[in-house]
Formats: sequence, C-alpha cells, structure tokens
Amino acid sequence: MLLRTVRNNIVQSIRAFTVNQLQDTAKELGQHFLYANLAMAQSKQDVLDLVSAQFSLPAHFGKNFDALYDCLTDPVYKSGPQVGFIVVLEHIPANVKFDKEAREQLLDIFRDAADYWGDRKIPFRCFYSFQ
Repeated sequence: MLLRTVRNNIVQSIRAFTVNQLQDTAKELGQHFLYANLAMAQSKQDVLDLVSAQFSLPAHFGKNFDALYDCLTDPVYKSGPQVGFIVVLEHIPANVKFDKEAREQLLDIFRDAADYWGDRKIPFRCFYSFQ
C-alpha cells in the first residue's frame, strides 16, 4: 500500500507522491479524496474561494479559516461513519498577499482537522505543495 509508512493523521509535503497516486489510494481504501489546485490563488480570499469550490463546501460556508475548520469536521462527521480522508492542497501560493503566516494558518486548519479525526480514530492525511 502506498501510504503504509505515512502516519494516519498528518499534514505533510506531497514530495514523495503524485496526486493520481493519492487519489487511487483513497479509492482503494474507500476514503474521501479532497483536492484543491490553488495555482490561480493570490490572496487568502482566493484560497478560500478555490477550496470552497473544489471541495464542494456548503453554500453557507463563511469563507474564513474558522468556517473551513468547521466544514472539514462537523458536517462530514454528522453524515455517519467515516472511513478516512486523503486531502491534497496543490500549489499553495507563496507571495506577498499570501505570506508565510497565512500559509501556516491554512496548514494549521488542516493540522487541527487531522487531530480532530485522529481523536475519533479516523485517518486524515493532508498533502500539500507550494507554488
């Protein structure tokens, strides 16, 4: 299995994997696959808009980091038993409008979601890359 050496609840660089490999692995494991290509994003709002659209978040999504955390945990949890998640954030912007602090805040949301699901013994692996 592709992820046998990757902890269940982690946020890490995608370096060793391709998006297609991760998507295929999610399908094999019966896990949710969430993918966002953020190459066109320049600002925090752009990132949130793209994540919202590409993750198919609900229309009431507040488009802020707190609301993103809520969407990654609460509604899915209420939908019944979960097998796990493989999440890919590709091409996170690295520019003046989305600086190192903003990137860390974004990744912290996914780290917190990984902890949330880890407390429930459900795998949540997030892989990311920067532009």
